[in-house]
Formats: sequence, structure tokens, C-alpha cells
Amino acid sequence: MTEDAKPGTDGTLDAALSRWKERYDGEIGTDRDVVNRSGIRIKPIYTPKDWSSENYDKALGMPGEAPFTRGIYATMHRGRTWTQRQLIGLGTPSDYNGRVRILLDKGATAISLLPCNSGFRGIDCDESPVPLLGTCGTVINTVEHMETALDGVPIDKISTAMNDPTPFTLFAFLLGVAKRRGVPLDKITGTANQSDYISHFVANHMFYRLSQPGARRVFVDHVKYCRDRVPNWNPVSVVGQHMQQAGATPAETMGFTLSTAIQYAEDCINAGMDPDHVLRRFTFFFDISISMFEEVAKFRAGRRIWARIARDRFGCKDPRAWRFKFHGQTSGVDLTRQQPLNNIARVAVQAMAGVMGGLQSLHTDSYDEAIACPSEEPAKIAVATQNILREEAHLCDVIDPLGGSFYVESLTDEMEAKILEVMEIIENAGGMYAAVDTGLVQRMIGRSALAFQNRVEAGEEGIVGVNVFTSANETVEEPEPYRPDRAAMEEHVRRFRAFKSDRDQQQVSQALSDLARAANGAENVYEKVVDAAMADVTHGEIVACLRAELGFGQPVMVA
Repeated sequence: MTEDAKPGTDGTLDAALSRWKERYDGEIGTDRDVVNRSGIRIKPIYTPKDWSSENYDKALGMPGEAPFTRGIYATMHRGRTWTQRQLIGLGTPSDYNGRVRILLDKGATAISLLPCNSGFRGIDCDESPVPLLGTCGTVINTVEHMETALDGVPIDKISTAMNDPTPFTLFAFLLGVAKRRGVPLDKITGTANQSDYISHFVANHMFYRLSQPGARRVFVDHVKYCRDRVPNWNPVSVVGQHMQQAGATPAETMGFTLSTAIQYAEDCINAGMDPDHVLRRFTFFFDISISMFEEVAKFRAGRRIWARIARDRFGCKDPRAWRFKFHGQTSGVDLTRQQPLNNIARVAVQAMAGVMGGLQSLHTDSYDEAIACPSEEPAKIAVATQNILREEAHLCDVIDPLGGSFYVESLTDEMEAKILEVMEIIENAGGMYAAVDTGLVQRMIGRSALAFQNRVEAGEEGIVGVNVFTSANETVEEPEPYRPDRAAMEEHVRRFRAFKSDRDQQQVSQALSDLARAANGAENVYEKVVDAAMADVTHGEIVACLRAELGFGQPVMVA
């Protein structure tokens, strides 16, 4: 466009924006700002003025090399695609086993197990009303239950993930199954997906098991135990997902998660562990919202920051310890009860963001997850979504396909700055433990959740079927919520009570006594958790013992 050209009379961007009065704000004149969920202003177009390729070596480099912006492995998904790890949790152990076999047959390449909410609360199935059992997860209270859930699943050949907060009884039950099958513990691979107790304190307010000091003690002993006994297991999964689901922005989520990882790393190092060894086993777990490019930038910036933290703050010399390995789950909070089939499209976009953001494993939500525990057909569609993205959409053909985009690189830089701002707030508060104890993190999440809801209610954030493209005469039928068979669950509880009556009571009593002694002494507490599980002590009994010795967690009251 020449200097004397008039806006609106030719085909340039300035002319088009002037004529159509697009909603973008900037030098060219507009109606209003476009701001993403993290509060970053988005311009209508990006050029070399926003990001120059002169920054390539410092800010990007090659995949598999520092600063890891482009991915932690040299070939990324072109060499080996992400692990399809569907999180499953429903009904009885037999119900779970049936579902996991179906999903493995449909293309899932790893498994996850979500426990019933009664398990999250630290109680056994005979302490909870039967109608509530198994509606949001699988009822697993013993090694026997785990053996049923994993019947026919080759645990020495497939990666597993136990969504298992402290004191990690599900993992102990998994090890019990390995012992019964004669599987060497170095053949067990996977991740303790919910080992991040801070995220539970912050975002899952009702799911308290132990006091923070008690959880901190068990966590460190759990990491030590895995280092010595189960070397190919990842005992640390720092979970940003809970915080973003609770309302944190993507930038806040990454900042909180990295601040949490710093605290866990310091605890492990202070306990005498080698940072080059222990940080290689650190993993991360994130929510992937539908704000696609923002999520891609979040992951790219997070990788870059973590590499610096591991190298510069903790002195790791092994580049493998600098890697930011993460699992992604498409965002359930973005899904809607209204027009639920639209959720299939939402999940596909979220999954694309995770893949192009460089994740290592992925769970795709079922379209009915806003209504109930996913039913079978929607779960199959969720797995098929990943298959389509991998096989048909050719997302794996190019490593870091968005790398070098003026927009993506500029946004990655801005996300990094936002994330570092959040981390500085936490650092100035005394670290993540102190920030959580005072309620600072909870208040920040609450403010962000309220701000987003206000934008939705004001119509500034459009959600199809909720505040835009709605229909007063809509007659779309919601999927039928999943409920476990009542008679089967009652029988499960009856058999559990019989199991408790028939076991060796002296063996149980001795195992609990040993666990209590370890909690009050210098022995490895988690080793005694595993011993108790193998002695037929139940999940609820292990939690109750540790609560008595280490304290019961209480939520922080936030004004």
C-alpha cells in the first residue's frame, strides 16, 4: 500500500480492516481488544517485526536439543507417536477390565486407572453409600481388586498410569499383582499420575487424605522406593490439570506447575537424591483448553523454562534431566451439557493443540463427560479421534509444524513472560508450599475463574450452544448417564466384607503396626505401604493408619 493510498479502496489488510471494522485493536484502528485466556493481547497479523528468525538458535534450536522449545526428542512424533493413554474409571474392577480391553482393542496403547471418589476420600467401599460407588471411578481397595481390573493386561509389556494421590495405594496394589504374576519390578513402566498432592490441596478441596507435612514425607519416600526398586516407573507427575480445570489461566497453570515442581525437586535433592537421576523421572500432566494457539505456546514456553531450571537452578548436567515430559488431557471444563455432540469437535481441536504442542501421551475426553462417567460408544469415539489425527490428518509428518510462525513464536515469548511473572509471585511468597498455605494460589485461581465466567455471561467469550447459536426449540437428547449395575456393586461390597473377615488378622495387625512405626521413625514409609498392601491391608486401613500418625489434611479457608 502506497503512502497516498486510501484505506478501504484496495486489497491490503489495512484497507480490509478499516472497511469491515474488525474487532481487533491496534495501530490500524479497531473496535476492541482480542485477549486470550492468559490476558495476552492478540494482534490481527504477525510479521518479522514481532519475531525475527535471528532469534532461531537461542529461542528455538533443533528438536531434542536445548532449549527444547521444539520438543524433547529429535524426531518427536515422526519417530514415535504419542502414547494413547485413555483415563478410565468406572464401576467394579470387572467393569473396568471390560472397558480397558475394548479400548486396547480399539487402539489405546497404554492404560490409566481412575479410582472411585470414595478412594480419593481415603475410605473403603464398605464405608460409602452403594449408590455413589463407581459413578466417577473404579472401586479398587485391595490387591485382589487390582488383579481383577488388570486380568489379561500384560503389565510387563504395557505402560500403566495410576491416578493415585498419596499414599499411592493403587501403585502398591499394582506391585502386588506383579509379585503374584512373577513379573520383575524393573519391567513395570508408567507413571504415578496424581502424585502431586499440592494440586489436590489447591484444586480438589474435598479430596484430602493426609496433612501437607505428612504427604510430603510419604512423597519423598515413594520417590526413593521407586528409584531403588522400580527403576522404570515415573514416581513424580506434577499436575497442572487440576488448577486449570479449577479456573487458572493457561499461563497461571504453567507457572503454578513449575513452581510446584521446584518444591518437589528441592525436597528430593535435600533428601540426598542425585538431581541428574531424579529429575529424569519428573513428568507433568496438563489440561488442554480449546484456546489452541495459546495452549501450543504454553507447552513450548514451559519446556524452555523447565530446561533452564533443571540446568541452572539444580545443576543437572545430563540433558535427559532437562526434558519436560508431559501427558495432556483435553479439557473437560470446556465441554458442555448443551448440544453435547459438539464436544466431539472441541476434543479434536484440543487434541490437535496438544499434539502440535509436543506432548508425550494423550487422553481425549468422551463427548458425554460433561454429563456423567463416559459411556462405551463415546469412549470409542474419543480413541478414534486420536487415530484419525495420527493416521488421516498427517499431524505426525513434520516435527514442530508451527515452529517459526511469527504468531506462534511471538506468543510463546509472551507466554514465557507471563509464566515467569506468576513464578516470581510464588517465589516472593516463599515458594509453592507457603503460597498454598496462605491461600494465595487459591485466590489467584478464584479470581481468574470468576473473570472468565463474567466474560461468558457478558457474551465476550462465545460458547456454542450456551450463549451463541442456541435454539429455544432444541430437542437434542442428552446421552444416558452411566451408572454401575446396583446389584453387581452390592455384591462387590459383600465380597469385600467377607474378604476382610477371612484374611489373616494377625498379619494385617502386624503390617499396620510396622507402618505406624515407620511413620514415626526413620524407615521408608512407602516401603511399609507396599508391605501392608501385600499383607491384605486395604486402602482405607492404610490411609487411616497414616492419618492417625501423620495428620489429616484440612482445606485452606480462603476469604
